[in-house]
Amino acid sequence: MEVAIILVTSVAILLIGFLTALSSKDLVRLLIALELMFGSVFLALIPLFSIEGWAVLGFAIAVATVFTSSGELLVLITSIVILDKKTKTVATDSITIGGDKA
Repeated sequence: MEVAIILVTSVAILLIGFLTALSSKDLVRLLIALELMFGSVFLALIPLFSIEGWAVLGFAIAVATVFTSSGELLVLITSIVILDKKTKTVATDSITIGGDKA
């Protein structure tokens, strides 16, 4: 029962992060949404460590998630800095496909 509560909470946080990422109008909100989604993946890993025999798989997924999350964070911070230097704002309204201005 407790595992189900953790997994349902993880899915709810993932859904909130996904919907926030789809509706974000600037890179800061997008960064927050992506961090919510990665946080929900970490939360979903907790039950793997409580099941005997699955701890090694849980650890492997946790290590891969940590590296992916840190790489994603570095790319988004770089994007925010470059966009801010180029447009003097982090709003994504003026950016079209390919980064060209309309």
